Amino acid sequence: MRRAVIPQDLLGIRFVSDPQISPDGRRVAFVVTTLSDEKDEYLSSVWVMDTAGGEPRPFTTGPRRDTAPRWSPDGMRLAFVSDREAKTKAQLYVMPSDGGEPMRLTDMKNGVSGPVWSPDGTRLAFVSRVGGWQEPEREEERGKSRPARVITSLKYKFDGEGFTYDRRPHVFVIPADGGQARQLTDGDFPDAWPVWSPDGRLIAFAAERHETRDEDWADDIYVVPADGGDLHRLTETAGPVWFPIFSPDGGSIAYFSSPYPKDDGRNARVFSVSLNGDKPACLTEDLDRPAWIVMPPAWSADGEWILFVIRDRGNHPIYRVRAKGGESPALFIAGDRTVTGLSVARGGGRVAFTATDSVSPAEVFVCNADGTGERQLTDLNRAWKAEVSLATPERFGYHRAGFEIDGWVMKPVGFHPGKRSPALLWIHGGPHGEFGNYFSHEFQVYAGTGYAVIYTNPRGSQGYGEAFSRAVVGDWGGGDFADIMAGLEEALRRYPFIDAGRLGVIGISYGGYMTSWAIGHTNRFKAACSEAAINNIHTQFGTSDIGHIWNVGESGFLPWENMQWYLDRSPLTYAKEIDTPLLIVHSENDLRCPVEQGEQLFVVLKKLRKDVTFVRFPDESHGLAVLGTPRHRLERFRLILEWFAKYLTPEPGAAS
Repeated sequence: MRRAVIPQDLLGIRFVSDPQISPDGRRVAFVVTTLSDEKDEYLSSVWVMDTAGGEPRPFTTGPRRDTAPRWSPDGMRLAFVSDREAKTKAQLYVMPSDGGEPMRLTDMKNGVSGPVWSPDGTRLAFVSRVGGWQEPEREEERGKSRPARVITSLKYKFDGEGFTYDRRPHVFVIPADGGQARQLTDGDFPDAWPVWSPDGRLIAFAAERHETRDEDWADDIYVVPADGGDLHRLTETAGPVWFPIFSPDGGSIAYFSSPYPKDDGRNARVFSVSLNGDKPACLTEDLDRPAWIVMPPAWSADGEWILFVIRDRGNHPIYRVRAKGGESPALFIAGDRTVTGLSVARGGGRVAFTATDSVSPAEVFVCNADGTGERQLTDLNRAWKAEVSLATPERFGYHRAGFEIDGWVMKPVGFHPGKRSPALLWIHGGPHGEFGNYFSHEFQVYAGTGYAVIYTNPRGSQGYGEAFSRAVVGDWGGGDFADIMAGLEEALRRYPFIDAGRLGVIGISYGGYMTSWAIGHTNRFKAACSEAAINNIHTQFGTSDIGHIWNVGESGFLPWENMQWYLDRSPLTYAKEIDTPLLIVHSENDLRCPVEQGEQLFVVLKKLRKDVTFVRFPDESHGLAVLGTPRHRLERFRLILEWFAKYLTPEPGAAS
């Protein structure tokens, strides 16, 4: 008898990420993360498995988090980042790849990230934040008032990081056998994603170093001598830049970019720039899909191809494009799934990747250099999946206003034909996010509780072409809201087991915005949960870490140029029309959609004597639902489930 998925299953799932194939293609290192209720923290370790098969095995056994495994060029060592030592930020370690004792290389006050080996294996580059307030050395000064923050830039804070104006990330190099780290970049600029040239003479990285960096998202690719020296800019400050990576011959650099420095919802594309002064070239101009910029592109071992993951109608497959250009990008690895990590072996070109689908957390896969011979290597959640009953989403399509829109319905666990079930309409964030074929523990919990789960990709969603994604710009609460409600009606028409009299609505971030908006414009729902929402676009403009650029890009106006738009499109304006019982969930350290967004709506609804409850999570940021502490995530589940049960009275399923 299989049981329904419950919130506490979050503690039993092994989350697999960051696959790194060895240079000879014989082994894959990856990260396995679990959540500890006892320690109330995430525990990560590096695992290794032979690509020929066998059992995966833990490589590190740190007490907390070991991440970012990176093979040395000869495959004899693994570097990784760990916070294993008490009272220190995550530092860089190196360990023999056949096992042994790790050697700590760094002692950076603000920790390290992004380690990458030099081609000869003698050095590693990494990124570390420089500066920041320091605890006084004298005992009598400790515990006294901290100095004032003197801020002169707009990009002075970042969600999940806190205040960043006085500690910018810069590039360092350190000997792989130990020694002093050398800082290669400095200044009031953020530097990211260092990579070595194949001859080891240069390091390329991305940075915001232009005069208008406070006003846009633009970056450039720079190169600097690995031994230190002057920086040289390769690109034209045309727009945002992500993940530069040298070609195997060192003659060019591939990267993701978009030629729109202030826009959102644009297609991130694959570009290439040579080191000889030529202008950057876009290699994927005729692919109307965005690259997924959570991981870097990868060169094939022979330098002929660039591999990358795209966002395509709810799937995230691997594509490849000819590095010299002149050919359209082609599908490399397909499937109704989401590829979450990718690496290519330098010798032979074997590919390792992680992928997830709607009924399986991510696992490790390998394939040949040409995409054939795919095999799944790991099945770390096999025992857990055999214990629980997982709901499989059913996809449906509908048309509205000339757009073809995707939707999904998950039947409640224990579904019986003829039995009417309540439903939760889920709205994604972004607005340029998207739902798709990936594992959602949260959706499985709601299905296991007895709800049907309905979700759609209305205009604004990525993966359907740039015009579809950009159709929401300047029209928040207009066509997007109509698309969502049309999707709800289509689901009710197709799935008569859904009880139209017991509907709830829920969303996070922009999904929270749309939840607040929906209940101010319809009484269709019996209960709602608006989480980490934007409720007053005008005040978010000046309080959010990115609002001073992002809100303008989404609206098309600065507030003082068209204040009426900001008022007309804010859910707070329609609070007096809200009669639906509302649960407001917000994190007190949210810098993306600050907690004042929840406060304003709560106060207005209380003054209007509406049915509203305000839940505030201390010490959490915008990503509470997926990055919050384990206990807060479980508490969040409890509060949301209790809220909807109060108004929708689900009958839990009992699948067998």
